[in-house]
Amino acid sequence: MLSARGLRLAFGGVKAADGIDLDVMPGEFLAIIGPNGAGKTTFINMTTGYLRPQAGAIEYEGRPILGLAPRAIVRRGIGRSFQLPQLFAEHTVLENAALAIAARVGIWSPLTPLLRPGFRKEAVELLARFGLEGVAEARADALNEGARKLADIAMAVALEPRLLLMDEPTSGVAASEKMGVVETLVRVLREAGVTAVFVEHDMDVVARFADRVAVWSQGRILALGPPGEILADPVVRREVIGIEAAGAAPAHG
Repeated sequence: MLSARGLRLAFGGVKAADGIDLDVMPGEFLAIIGPNGAGKTTFINMTTGYLRPQAGAIEYEGRPILGLAPRAIVRRGIGRSFQLPQLFAEHTVLENAALAIAARVGIWSPLTPLLRPGFRKEAVELLARFGLEGVAEARADALNEGARKLADIAMAVALEPRLLLMDEPTSGVAASEKMGVVETLVRVLREAGVTAVFVEHDMDVVARFADRVAVWSQGRILALGPPGEILADPVVRREVIGIEAAGAAPAHG
């Protein structure tokens, strides 16, 4: 579905991408792990048009996408969510969902009612899929972090992507909520047939939900394979996971 070849990007003397080769297969959930500064978010930013590599190529469904603006990439079928939820804080959750639907169909006009019947119905159904129907009328800034993450990803799903890239979907979510949040988003994405790539620091989440794991280290892919194999690798445990392998809280950033 997605093919990256020879991606290189440096910021000064720091190599954020140092020859990245990666294929994403249709229908899979691919986790990207690695220490802070390894280039994980840089890869997502290059794939979604926010950064352009100095060398290399990216193809989506067999067509090159490098050089396209983020909006054009979204229209091709690639969505993303950010580490910090990108919600309109002063609007309700329902209005946020309706805004995403309006963006998908290309309607942006102050003369057009946002919550027209068709938009409202689709927005309500979308929120119900994420278990957010109970907070539909709440302002986005009143939600807890788990609900904010789900609402943010619901907005991305409203754009009907076939591939969704998520940057730390559990970042900031309370430990007691984390598995429930990921279970919900994985269920919704699999039901919709969406392929997913997600950056994650919680190795329990990776072990439970990833089909494959790509290990980033200093702008390179150190290892790639099924989670059981990768998370048991002594080099990965020592150099990448570090204290996380011993069950300590992972670092975020």
